[in-house]
Amino acid sequence: MVILAGFLVNQGRMKFLSALLVMLSGYTAGSLVAYLIGRKLGQPFFVQSGRYLHIFPERFNQARGWLDRSAPAFIIFGRFLPGLSNLTPYMAGVSRVKIGCFLFYNSIFALGWGVLYLMIGIFFGHNYYIFSEYLNSKLPLIGLVLLGSYFLYPYVKKFFRKEIKNI
Repeated sequence: MVILAGFLVNQGRMKFLSALLVMLSGYTAGSLVAYLIGRKLGQPFFVQSGRYLHIFPERFNQARGWLDRSAPAFIIFGRFLPGLSNLTPYMAGVSRVKIGCFLFYNSIFALGWGVLYLMIGIFFGHNYYIFSEYLNSKLPLIGLVLLGSYFLYPYVKKFFRKEIKNI
């Protein structure tokens, strides 16, 4: 959605500052809810339901250790790490990081992230005709390849499992 907003900024349908403020508000609201869930439910909830949430004890303990060493760095840079990014606000809540501290560092990350993705949208909006011309000429081929891949995937997966068992 943020990239789409950047696209609309490029077209003059939305102001950059308005898009950035709306993105910051939404991102902060979502992160705050996750923080509060972590703070209210705590570590026992994540340990008990970790397998359903794909949060394994070793990942949880690793994130907790990083958070204990440096909460600001964890909150800002932890969002860039796959598998850890969505866990960051919950972990901040579980670890009882002060809410003001969390919101401050979370806002720093959100601002950088938002500007980056708005700029990507502006870039694609500025070069829309180049991309649309390329996509329109290649779209049927891309669609057929994706559709074929979708239907072939189960057979390929089954074949490789069988080959691995034979080794």
